[in-house]
Amino acid sequence: MSLAKAGVACLTILLAACSTNAQVSAPHSPPVPTLDDMRTVSPALAHNTETTLLGEVWKRPGLTPRDRSLVTLAVLISKQQTVELAYHLNLALDNGVKPSEISEAINHLAFYTGWGNATATILITKDVFEKRDIKQDQLPPVSPPLLPIDQASENVRTAYVDKNVGPVSPGLVHYTSASLFHDLWLRPDLAPRDRSMITVSALIATGQVAQLKAHLTRAMDNGLTQAQASEMLTQLAFYTGWPNVFTAVPVFNEVFTSRLKS
Repeated sequence: MSLAKAGVACLTILLAACSTNAQVSAPHSPPVPTLDDMRTVSPALAHNTETTLLGEVWKRPGLTPRDRSLVTLAVLISKQQTVELAYHLNLALDNGVKPSEISEAINHLAFYTGWGNATATILITKDVFEKRDIKQDQLPPVSPPLLPIDQASENVRTAYVDKNVGPVSPGLVHYTSASLFHDLWLRPDLAPRDRSMITVSALIATGQVAQLKAHLTRAMDNGLTQAQASEMLTQLAFYTGWPNVFTAVPVFNEVFTSRLKS
């Protein structure tokens, strides 16, 4: 073996050993600061967390606690904000979100916010599931029977994508149909309304307003009411920040106005 090959082999073994040790020793869930921890650094943040966020926002009637949990999880996953993830996974389960719905939400958000954001949740979610004795048979299968497709809407979408995206990236056109609209959106363990709700939440959280009009329209076609969409913005302001939400407001207003006229 040459010196160069020997060096590469040694480096590979060393990196593998470091990776193994890190996986064994590193906690899956990062420590979550308590309100007492917050008071030692920012008494105002502790007060706002306890009084405004938890004491008021989460108790507002415009969205159910279950929907608030799905919206919040979508933000945390989209922005890789893992410090509060275990807390909010447990809260979501307590609020009625099913393990199968969490599993589907993670898979869904891989396509809309990137694989790295989804995989960053896996070990934390695995810990939560194990501690709550959630088993594999409570999770969706790889290939479930799919929901029926709305062929008229699909024909419109396909024509638009073929015309505007096809000349630029045929591969993107292929996977947009094959992976997203002929599979992901038809998987039954997360309702179309809820898929739309977490997609809209993720788009706002990541500042991706270009597709927001289409997805908000789809969300409302899928059963999200105007009152619920409006209240989503209130919840999102606290978890993704006022600027991202204010950027989305004109799009919401446009969609609301157009639907009132139609």
